[in-house]
Amino acid sequence: MATERSSAWMLITSEDGEGWKAFLRGLVDRGLSGVKLVISDAHAGLKAAIAEVLSGSSWQRCRTHFMCNLLTKVPKSAQGLVVATMVRSIFAQPSAKDVRGQHKRVVEQLYARFPEAAEMLSDATEEILAFASFPKAVWRQIWSNNPQERLNREVRRRTDVVGIFPNHAAIIRLVGAVLAEQNDEWMITRRYMSVSVLRKAQAKSSQPQREELSESKEESMLVEQLVA
Repeated sequence: MATERSSAWMLITSEDGEGWKAFLRGLVDRGLSGVKLVISDAHAGLKAAIAEVLSGSSWQRCRTHFMCNLLTKVPKSAQGLVVATMVRSIFAQPSAKDVRGQHKRVVEQLYARFPEAAEMLSDATEEILAFASFPKAVWRQIWSNNPQERLNREVRRRTDVVGIFPNHAAIIRLVGAVLAEQNDEWMITRRYMSVSVLRKAQAKSSQPQREELSESKEESMLVEQLVA
């Protein structure tokens, strides 16, 4: 989508593969099509549902969730200043080629001290670097699902006040009102990925470049698909 919006929600009793399939199929039934990228954590049921219902789309593993999982593989003394800083450097690169090059270097550096973390980072290469196949102008918006997590926290904040709901209808009324409120705010004051940003990326990629010309053409095509 061109803007951050709350498209749909569903009340389910357990977060499993079948629940996620039902949710995604509901979106498809409502007209969702041409999905290029899905950003989420590595929930096994969700991954399976994405692969089945939204086949053909790329999957970006949320870098924030991944970082939390990765840091459990190293001592606390090395988590922040050493490993987290090294991994963040992967995402700070200026081009897709540099992103992959830095990822490879970080993996090699980690093997010497933290082989388990290095192995995890290596195994997740395609999962956490899917964003680099899209225009650089939208990288920050698509390498994590932090906006969704902030929305989830707001929903939890509102529902924790109530505690126990008498029935499903009561939950739907409250959560639906929260989502409608957030949707209005995103549409008017807090656009997350606007059409103008995508168009700027398209214009930039269409300009003649001395190198990586084929990559620029590919980015332009991706922008057209994202805006469509």
